Amino acid sequence: MYQMNYQHNQMYDPQAFQKSLQLMAEAVQGEKEDQLFYDYLISVAPNNEQKEIITSIRNDEIRHNKLYKQMYKQLTGQEVALEKEEKFVPPATYLEGLKKALFGELKAMEKYRVIRAGLPNRYYRDIVFEILTDELKHATLYNFMYTENYVDKKSSLSDNQNKTPDEWINHTSYLVEEGLEDFKRGINTKHILQEFILMGVLVGKGYSPEFAYKTVEDWERTGQSVLLQQSKQMRE
Repeated sequence: MYQMNYQHNQMYDPQAFQKSLQLMAEAVQGEKEDQLFYDYLISVAPNNEQKEIITSIRNDEIRHNKLYKQMYKQLTGQEVALEKEEKFVPPATYLEGLKKALFGELKAMEKYRVIRAGLPNRYYRDIVFEILTDELKHATLYNFMYTENYVDKKSSLSDNQNKTPDEWINHTSYLVEEGLEDFKRGINTKHILQEFILMGVLVGKGYSPEFAYKTVEDWERTGQSVLLQQSKQMRE
């Protein structure tokens, strides 16, 4: 179904047009994996401000996906053929997730510039230009969040170097209480030790005790750590 007025085409290049269609189809692949990635980032974001930022980015990306699907169908008369989804593997840390998201936005911008250049109608080029400006905004926001969390982590590391033993005990009291609760729930000792030693390592790297706890729990919940899942099923 073609809805374009071709008399306004500028330097129409059939090969560039086909390339645009190919990249549009690629742009809408991996919907489910993308959704799980955004859900992960939102779940581990350290504050409401960053949760809201990532939620707004996710909503923009859902809209972009719909726009590309609509344009593809209007330009070809066919639906985009979606490929089989790959299994989602969560990033090792929130910071690594932000880094992955930032570079993903930059890569998308390069692809979308090619898409825009090959479109034979200003109407569609304007839509892609709007998407490109959103991607630029997203990259800026991810860079802001990455920098903020990286600086906080470095600052926390600096503070931790000056802690006395008693200050460390007070600082990690949250983990002690959670460990005791796990013991009361009957979780086997090996699993508790594995989890809380890992959490202690993360705290030493600059994580807050609360974020360290959530990170390790996420490793177990998502299957990123097979050994944690296995040890939780063991009997004493």
